[in-house]
Amino acid sequence: MDLRQLRYFIALNEHRSFVRAADAMGITQPAFSRSIQGLEQEFGCVLVDRGNKDLRPTPEGQVVLQHALTLVQGAALLSAEVTQMTKLDAGELHFGCGPAPAVKLVPDAVAQFINAHPKVRTCFQVDNWEKLSRALSREEIEFFIADIRHFEADPNFQTQALTPKRGVFFCRPGHPLLAKESLSTNDMFDYPLATTLIPPGIRKLLANLSGRIDFSPTIETEHFPALVKVVLQSNAIGIGTEEAFYEDIAQGSLALLHWRNLPQNLDSMNARCGIVSRTGFRLSPAARAMIETLVTVDKQSISVAV
Repeated sequence: MDLRQLRYFIALNEHRSFVRAADAMGITQPAFSRSIQGLEQEFGCVLVDRGNKDLRPTPEGQVVLQHALTLVQGAALLSAEVTQMTKLDAGELHFGCGPAPAVKLVPDAVAQFINAHPKVRTCFQVDNWEKLSRALSREEIEFFIADIRHFEADPNFQTQALTPKRGVFFCRPGHPLLAKESLSTNDMFDYPLATTLIPPGIRKLLANLSGRIDFSPTIETEHFPALVKVVLQSNAIGIGTEEAFYEDIAQGSLALLHWRNLPQNLDSMNARCGIVSRTGFRLSPAARAMIETLVTVDKQSISVAV
């Protein structure tokens, strides 16, 4: 018994004809019949009711068919997974990223990656770092790009730092606060704040500035383009990394807000962006190649900014 014989038996059940099944499998009808007979000899019983014009499987044949389907599908899955782990000309890549990297860094890197490896099916999930870490633990993705401060001390994760991203406050050009000569952080809390899921450090900072025990933004979404549109059409103040909307600032469609009592180089406002993977798990060639591409594109963005 081998997988070839099992595939032939599955084909016979699908086509209910030795001639049609043999043709579908690309062999002669006599050779196909001998293979089925060999399978019956292997099991020591009749697997096909040849007295029935539909060539239905016997009860024993039905049992063999069920196991044959499982074995053939399992072999195909095994082959696909091994191919994915050893080659870069096939297979799939699944990874994740936070909302801010999804604006520019990840699309630029994916574009370069698929130009070099067009046969790899590439899927990336955009979400906050909490949900991405759960997806990584469930092995739904191989790695993700987010703020690495939450994962550096956790032995279950391995981190690789990218360039830190400057965190800023932004608003629409006609926002009332832009008419004031000097802004205090007290002015900030007169307006709704719009953010993605904010890291604990920034959350604590905003709670301290507002005089509250904890802080929750008025608007929270992981879809950064939607967040920017909300800010453009309201008096909401957005919080994010400058890199994510650098072009909007350069074109004047968004404006930065500077608070006189908040140092511009405050570390807790900056995102320590990096790559997070699972400790002790071997990344596929596609994942390693994508990470190399991300690192390269990240370095290129620094030189362009300089």
